[in-house]
Amino acid sequence: MSSINKLFRNRISFPEDEVISFEKLDRILELTAKTIPFENLAIMNKRNKEITKEYLIEKILINNEGGVCYEINTMLYFFLLENSFNVELVRGRSYNIGAKSWSQAGRTHIIILLTHDGEKYVVDTGFGVNLPVKPVPLNGEVTSSSNGDFRISKVDSEDGDCLMELKLKYRDEDWVSGYIFDSTHYLKDETELNEVQQIIVENPYSPFNKSLLVTRLIDKGNLVLTETSFTQRIGGREYKEEIDGEKFNQLVKQHFGL
Repeated sequence: MSSINKLFRNRISFPEDEVISFEKLDRILELTAKTIPFENLAIMNKRNKEITKEYLIEKILINNEGGVCYEINTMLYFFLLENSFNVELVRGRSYNIGAKSWSQAGRTHIIILLTHDGEKYVVDTGFGVNLPVKPVPLNGEVTSSSNGDFRISKVDSEDGDCLMELKLKYRDEDWVSGYIFDSTHYLKDETELNEVQQIIVENPYSPFNKSLLVTRLIDKGNLVLTETSFTQRIGGREYKEEIDGEKFNQLVKQHFGL
C-alpha cells in the first residue's frame, strides 16, 4: 500500500484493507468533509509553498492540516488514482452568493471529474460547507445528500460548459449557482495548480487572502470559524458567538485540530 493510500485512509479513519468501490465513495467523501477542514491558515500566515504531491502529503496527511480547493481536492485526486478510479482535475469559476456575482478572480476552483461506467461525475470536497458529499453526475440528475440537493446543468459560457447548482439543507429554498467549470479541459500537470494558488494568494479579488477562515462539516450541520466569530449550524439551528484572537486560537484547536 502506497504512502498516500495508507496515510489518507488513516487521516479519515477508513480501513486500510477495504477495497473502495464507486458505491463507497459517498462514505469517503463524507469522512473527508468531516475530517479535513477547508481553511486558509497557510495563505494568511504566508506559509504556502509550491503545490506538489510531496507538499500535499506533508501538509494534509502528515501534519494533519486542511487547505483550500486546490489542496484538498488534489490530495483526494491522488488518493482516488491510487485506488484505480478514472479521475481528472478541472478548473471552474465560483459564484459569490453574497455579492450575487461571479468571482472576479477568475477560474480558481479546482474540481475532480470522475468517469464511471461511461458516466461522468463531479467529486468535490474543497468547496467550503457547500459540499455534495456524493458524486454528482453531469447528466443533470439531482443528487440528494445529508447536506442538501445538487445538480449540474449544461451551459454555454466562456468559463465552461457545466454549472453546479445547489440547495443546501436549512439554507436555500431555491437553486443557487455554485460554480461553472469546463468538463473538456483537464489539467495536465501541477503548473495550473500553482497558477491558481498564485491568484488566490495575490489577487485583490481573491476571497481567501483577506481574513482567516476555517470550516468543516459535522453531523447534521457545519462549523464556520473566522477571526471575529464562531458559528455552529446544527439541525437547522444556528449558534453564533463573537470572538477575539485568543479565542480563535483556542477554537481552531478544539474543533478543527489545527
